[in-house]
Amino acid sequence: MRPDLFEAPDYYLLDELLTEEHKLVRDATRDWVKRDVSPIIEDYAQKAEFPTQIVQGLAEIGAFGPYIPTEYGGAGLDQISYGLMMQEIERGDSGVRSTCSVQSSLVMYPIYAYGNEEQRQKYLPKLASGEWLGSFGLTEPNFGSNPGGMVTNFKDMGDHYLLNGAKMWISNAPFCHVAVVWAKNEEGRIHGLIVERGMEGFTTPETHNKWSLRASSTGELVFDNVKVPKENLLPNKSGLGAPLGCLDSARYGIAWGAIGAAMDCYDTALRYSKERVQFDKPIGGFQLQQKKLAEMITEITKAQLLTFRLGQLKNEGRATTAQISMAKRNNVDMALTIARDARQMLGGMGITGDYPIMRHMMNLESVVTYEGTHDIHLLITGMDVTGIPAFK
Repeated sequence: MRPDLFEAPDYYLLDELLTEEHKLVRDATRDWVKRDVSPIIEDYAQKAEFPTQIVQGLAEIGAFGPYIPTEYGGAGLDQISYGLMMQEIERGDSGVRSTCSVQSSLVMYPIYAYGNEEQRQKYLPKLASGEWLGSFGLTEPNFGSNPGGMVTNFKDMGDHYLLNGAKMWISNAPFCHVAVVWAKNEEGRIHGLIVERGMEGFTTPETHNKWSLRASSTGELVFDNVKVPKENLLPNKSGLGAPLGCLDSARYGIAWGAIGAAMDCYDTALRYSKERVQFDKPIGGFQLQQKKLAEMITEITKAQLLTFRLGQLKNEGRATTAQISMAKRNNVDMALTIARDARQMLGGMGITGDYPIMRHMMNLESVVTYEGTHDIHLLITGMDVTGIPAFK
């Protein structure tokens, strides 16, 4: 494993806009990634295993529910701090960031925002501490971009609910302790249910043969007449807007996270361009290589400005779903382009595990698809500016 010599680019001096707390949170996360993720992540990606030993470290740096109030075990940080943490963690690996996104935005957030006080006290501290890991059940085998078509359902059996159905492409599923599952009641209304490991009829088979997010654990959530206690229903919000609200939070984190992957690819390519000699000089001295590097740093800088402003709006409660969609789509596409260009700059070495670029590239092929595909986010922006939905 090559030493992690990463230096973050800051072409427009954005550090000057960050508070001391922002920089402290970011730097602590960056140091943790260099120490605990970078030395092992290539091996785990090659083995297609999730490094479970990092869970406690993620909890200790506050990566689980960083914006959840401290009374429930969270760090009580603002949205820019959350974004910066996701940026640094995805700089290490998109799969590790996925674990944090799911835990924070798709499990802890709905319990905090849509749950009652008893549910918050029961689940959030254990999730924040890493004692429990959670998963989020929305996508189904036949319903991805159209989640409202879900067939997973529950029936009122008097003293409990009876849950049936299946979810797929679920991060953390194989080892989750709890799952926030979205299902339709007998009237067809979507509600969130907290399903716990050990409930009879609840299984979580693992998904194998992935070329992407190999260091992340993915699986299914299968419900075969699962008896769910009535107190496990999230009472404060229902309808499709409830899970979509969780996705807004997660997509916001992805918009920041993708910058981290792009930064790592750029930094690797820049460093390599100064070391690799061809035709009697470093390849960084050739025009086409400088063109690639100049375009990379330009796009990273634009994405940094986009997410910083979005973070300000998020802190003020003014960030819209469409604004978050734009940032997620732009930044992941940007990161994919940079990964591909950086891979070319490294030539054959770019496909090896000696460098992180190919792993980032493969990971980003999942990130560009999950939590709203590239095309669906494009259409969300189109609907926002025209007022006409194109996907209904």
